[in-house]
Amino acid sequence: MEPPTSSRLNSRKRRKDGSGPNGAAELDGIPPKMSRRSLGLREPAPFSDEVEIDYSKPYIRVTYEEAMRGTPLDRPVRVYADGIFDLFHSGHARALMQAKNLFPNTYLIVGVCSDELTHNFKGFTVMNENERYDAVQHCRYVDEVVRNAPWTLTPEFLAEHRIDFVAHDDIPYSSAGSDDVYKHIKEAGMFAPTQRTEGISTSDIITRIVRDYDVYARRNLQRGYTAKELNVSFINEKKYHLQERVDKVKKRVKDVEEKSKEFVQKVEEKSIDLIQKWEEKSREFIGNFLEMFGPEGALKHMLKEGKGRMLQAISPKQSPSSSPTHDRSPSPSFRWPFSTKTPPSSPANRSRKESAVTYDISEDEED
Repeated sequence: MEPPTSSRLNSRKRRKDGSGPNGAAELDGIPPKMSRRSLGLREPAPFSDEVEIDYSKPYIRVTYEEAMRGTPLDRPVRVYADGIFDLFHSGHARALMQAKNLFPNTYLIVGVCSDELTHNFKGFTVMNENERYDAVQHCRYVDEVVRNAPWTLTPEFLAEHRIDFVAHDDIPYSSAGSDDVYKHIKEAGMFAPTQRTEGISTSDIITRIVRDYDVYARRNLQRGYTAKELNVSFINEKKYHLQERVDKVKKRVKDVEEKSKEFVQKVEEKSIDLIQKWEEKSREFIGNFLEMFGPEGALKHMLKEGKGRMLQAISPKQSPSSSPTHDRSPSPSFRWPFSTKTPPSSPANRSRKESAVTYDISEDEED
């Protein structure tokens, strides 16, 4: 958080007449002088022509050692950083963050070059100067913005804004017929180096857009931009529409292919699951079958047990051998009921006939 007393620097005052853009008051078209409330970071940074500086106090630059030790709260170190800030990105924000944290008590002034200077010395920009001013204004590390900043810093400009140090990366910046536009700043001992953020720059972003121009043109055509707005010819417009349809067909085919693969995978998983369950059931069935009908199965034991019971029921119990023997009475002879009279015969014939006709019941019982 910025020191609370930095808002009192240069005796800034806010007028209460009417409010204009960015909370500034306007009077007859002349931008008023306004104070910079830094607590809470609730407002965009003011422009330098909106800030009043008390020139009655003499301005004496602080040395690097004094700045590192820490200056009084009402005398922060005024650090200046400039640039184009086209397509404002994290690399810009990180550079400004480093400039803000160079010293314990820092007031950061950021200069943004105009479109005219930038187009003459560097090239065409994606964002115009007003868009670039607005982007820098809303960076949390910035305390003040200088519009139409000079390409080369002059002693008059440094004195006007009472700048103590100039922050920039240490790589020589060749431009405007000079090998390094910050050479005289370095020789004066006013240069404070910062580190560039690798992998991100405005040129890198533009390179990506140029490389993928067809993709972005097709996307914006799909979103409703006209070919004229995108500076696309009639033939290219039709080509982009055709490519869009082809891509949709490819996407549908890919979706169907992925769904079919997913379906086949599910079928394979189901089939494997069914096979495993079938194998488990078959093992269980075979085990139950062998348990019932196998060589030592339950059915064999049941048959043996039934056979034993049948034999026991059919066969009478034999008398024990130790029991006393009784003389058996002669079995009564059986005569046929049809023969009522017995023909007389000799004793020999009678005995023969009786032996033939008589039926011994005891022998029949034994059989």
